[in-house]
Amino acid sequence: MKTEKAWDNPMDLKGAVWQWAERIGVEVREIHLREMRRKWASISTNGRLTLNTELLHLPEALTEFVIVHELVHLLVPNHGKLFKGYMTAYLPDWEDRQERLKML
Repeated sequence: MKTEKAWDNPMDLKGAVWQWAERIGVEVREIHLREMRRKWASISTNGRLTLNTELLHLPEALTEFVIVHELVHLLVPNHGKLFKGYMTAYLPDWEDRQERLKML
């Protein structure tokens, strides 16, 4: 079984956020990493993104799902059809990644 690559350091993870924000067309004002007990990440309406430090140890594909999920919330605040449409547009396999993340 192939081991998936995890992030090398926090700056690489933050770099991925900036790249995705540009691609999606949203503005991220701050990126913070901290231990979070119940969530993988959260984002405020003004663009403050907080990522769980555990994401540094997960495969990049799963972390990428978390990043895109949070950034799409800057476009759509809920998990309705429009949200899912954006997720599919940016990460066609997002549902598979979500299921993998839930199994951790």
